[in-house]
Amino acid sequence: MAKWSIPFLKRRQEPEFKPDASGSSFRKVLHMTYQQRLTYLRWGLYIAVCLLALIVQDTIMSRVSILGATTDLAPAAILLIAVIENSEVGSLFALLASIFYFFSGSAPLAYCVGLITVFGMAASLFRQKYWHRSAGSVVFSAGVAGIAYELGLWGVGVFFGLTRWDRVGIFFLTGLYNAAVMIPMYFLFAKIGTIGGNQWKE
Repeated sequence: MAKWSIPFLKRRQEPEFKPDASGSSFRKVLHMTYQQRLTYLRWGLYIAVCLLALIVQDTIMSRVSILGATTDLAPAAILLIAVIENSEVGSLFALLASIFYFFSGSAPLAYCVGLITVFGMAASLFRQKYWHRSAGSVVFSAGVAGIAYELGLWGVGVFFGLTRWDRVGIFFLTGLYNAAVMIPMYFLFAKIGTIGGNQWKE
């Protein structure tokens, strides 16, 4: 007697390979490699030091005046990081950090964003093209950018009637003070920059 079977009552055959999950869990989305965690740590420390520089400038250094001028710690920190990290990454950081600096309320008008970005990128490119990486070349290039930034503020301020011609010396002194504070700041940023390995190739 022939055996009849009903197709839909047959046992379903298990596939040989388990299919990939259709969605990703929250844990998988947040999964990072060890190198990625170190990279985020490095940039997190950069940002934290820039915020600390902004706070110290607003609460302490703004009350300290030497020959009528004071420091400008936040732009100095941003420019120094831009040169340390080289032109590609450093320029992007200078742009984003200067935008945050402007919206913090401690910066002058919006033109500070363009000045910090342009002088940071120019200093980084100049250092890469003409000098090998060293503490002296990085600090000198960033220091010149810091002086140029302050003189740029003076020039734009004069153009818009926000300051006077005879105050150029005050802005120049501020740039010199910025270059001076970059010396101790460099050793901190250079140490932070080694977290996760050196990203630059020269």
